[in-house]
Amino acid sequence: MFSIAFSTRLTIVVLVTVVCAVHCLLADPMLTPSTAPIAAQHPLYLDTSKPIDTRVADLIGRLTLDEKANLLNHVGDYDAVYGIQPDRWNQCLHGVWWDRPTTDFPTSIALAATWNPELTHDEADAISDEARAIYNGWHLDPNAAGEHKGLIYRAPVINISRNPYWGRINECYGEDPYLDGQIAVAYVQGLQGNNPRYLKLAATLKHFAVNNVENGRQGLSATVSERMLHEYWLPHFREAIVDGKAQSIMSSYNAINGVPNAVNHLLLTDILKDDWGFQGFVVSDLGGIGTMMANHMHGKVTPEQAVAESINAGCDFSDAEFAKYAPAAVRDGLLPESRLDDALTRVLRVRFRLGDFDPWQVVPYSKIPTSVIGSAEHRALALKVAEQSIVLLTNNNSLLPLDASKLKSIAVIGQHATVFQPGSYFGSCFDPVTPLQGIRTHLTPTTQITYVDGDRISRPMDPDAEANAIGEAVDAAKRADAVVLFVGTTLDIEAEGRDRTTLRLPEGQEKLAEAVIAANPKTVVVEMNAGPLAVPEIAKGAGALLEGWWDGEEGGNAIADVLFGKVDPGGKMPLTVYASDDQVPPQDEYDISKGFTYMYLKYPPLFAFGHGLSYTSFQYGPLKLSADKIAGSETVEASITIRNTGKRAGDDVPQLYIHLVDRDIPSPSEKLVGFQRISLSPGSVATVHFSVPAEQLSLYDEKVHKFAVEPGKVELMAGSASDDIRSKASLVVTSAAEYAP
Repeated sequence: MFSIAFSTRLTIVVLVTVVCAVHCLLADPMLTPSTAPIAAQHPLYLDTSKPIDTRVADLIGRLTLDEKANLLNHVGDYDAVYGIQPDRWNQCLHGVWWDRPTTDFPTSIALAATWNPELTHDEADAISDEARAIYNGWHLDPNAAGEHKGLIYRAPVINISRNPYWGRINECYGEDPYLDGQIAVAYVQGLQGNNPRYLKLAATLKHFAVNNVENGRQGLSATVSERMLHEYWLPHFREAIVDGKAQSIMSSYNAINGVPNAVNHLLLTDILKDDWGFQGFVVSDLGGIGTMMANHMHGKVTPEQAVAESINAGCDFSDAEFAKYAPAAVRDGLLPESRLDDALTRVLRVRFRLGDFDPWQVVPYSKIPTSVIGSAEHRALALKVAEQSIVLLTNNNSLLPLDASKLKSIAVIGQHATVFQPGSYFGSCFDPVTPLQGIRTHLTPTTQITYVDGDRISRPMDPDAEANAIGEAVDAAKRADAVVLFVGTTLDIEAEGRDRTTLRLPEGQEKLAEAVIAANPKTVVVEMNAGPLAVPEIAKGAGALLEGWWDGEEGGNAIADVLFGKVDPGGKMPLTVYASDDQVPPQDEYDISKGFTYMYLKYPPLFAFGHGLSYTSFQYGPLKLSADKIAGSETVEASITIRNTGKRAGDDVPQLYIHLVDRDIPSPSEKLVGFQRISLSPGSVATVHFSVPAEQLSLYDEKVHKFAVEPGKVELMAGSASDDIRSKASLVVTSAAEYAP
């Protein structure tokens, strides 16, 4: 790297040295336009007054074939000629993954349980501020402590949780394409910012597509019909691309119908780039080319052939294989250099929009200070998200909220009360609050608090030790005015690379819950988990059941806020909680009409999609439509009034579902098409409006390869959950219409 002192001698050296110094501007963030020679700012690609595509084309025109390929390696080498740093991509699933503390927000599935896109945007905006602040800190002091990070972030995960055993449910937004899409759009927009010229971060959608099985994921092939692919597996990706403007998307390890996604031209080019108009870049999952060759192609192709096939299919960015084998693939006629240039254009376009090729100080996001990392404002936001995510599943005899002023004694039982589980893809945070700590701060000094482990979370105990531990918990429960029992899972049970084998709790926790509930009916059970838990006996026997999730650094305070009534629980389930393992179709069945999700469920669930109770009550008025007949190309407006008929303020999430009546092909019994989270004080009323484009009334027609709206009756249903419909209305579609996928 050139020093500033060396740059002052450029006027007496040859032109080639001048050009090298120009590129040094990129390599050294402290070399600003005010200190660099004027001649060093002449290359077109460094001219900030020119359009980005013009600048990108100029830079690509200067590169050799090997240099181009190097820049398509996401961990490529530093380019000594042009001073281009490799992309230091990172993760920010629910906080920035760094080697130093950052704000830890609730896991993604908990965020989805808020049913609040506006709050989602606020969280992502805060996370991207911290990510930019880390980047800015490095520019202000390249020798500062802390791992250097770039600006391309591999989040959000928007795979859909069709499979309730999936180990990565903590990373996703639930089982419904519409909810998933709304949350994804808000998250992407929060990460990328709203500046018309510059991106704050570049979001990468994961994992494209039909990816929600961990066991054997690198070699499995999902069998999916064309209709199911377009109706269920892709709509939320389309929303995040078309509406959210996500700049990057990651292909998944799996194959679809025998074609590995890293070489899937239908997925990566025909649908993503041609149909949806995607202008960003596709990146393979980590080690995607190597794992594809080993698990799908079984050594039947050379590395040059595999790389050529991937880039030709639409993959733009990958691992060292791209840098090593793409030049030979071009020379051997396997890969057109024009396609290589297109891939590099897509990658560089994003990096230019991030400001990588502009003076750092002119980028507006360079003003974000490092003081935002773990700030009090961000911690308060983490608390708000956690509070809104908590779901009141049952409240038998209105046990909750507990009155802290009347409790003389309370027993807190279960290791989850003292264990902080941050969730996947996160580093560390500042002083996370456990549930036990949160409960202590909400009680009076005179309240006696007894804490007992009760049983291990995951690993089985010796039978005698387990009996003694449960016996100690039972004794504590009998002596207490109320009990708060914590059960659930950890990353040892459900995580990347590890699917669950049952929806039940570990056996020891089930025994513990049964014994404690029998000892004291005033037992509140709090679930700390990601994937759904089939606990019908607990739901029936406990005084109340709360879904607490893995709820971030402020989760302990949020749970206590709900337990003691400081906050009304308003979260809703973003997935179906099946009543038992027997209700779940096979994991290798990708047709959800066979009994997956609320849309095609064959048996009553334990808790339905959208379910969530409150400490107050809400009354729904009639569902009103703007028309009782519409053409297949029109939009219908719907509205409903909601009144808080209880004695305290609370949140509700009115949800709008549709059902297409008497269609030629099977359609969902219910399909979510609208929702809105509202807050109401006692006696107050809100009117909620929904806009339903006719496209939402369509089904995919494999004969014409498009979405088709058919004439016929449509039933619209509004309620507080998919199984709690309060008001209905119907309309008739009078004419047909077709929509591109």
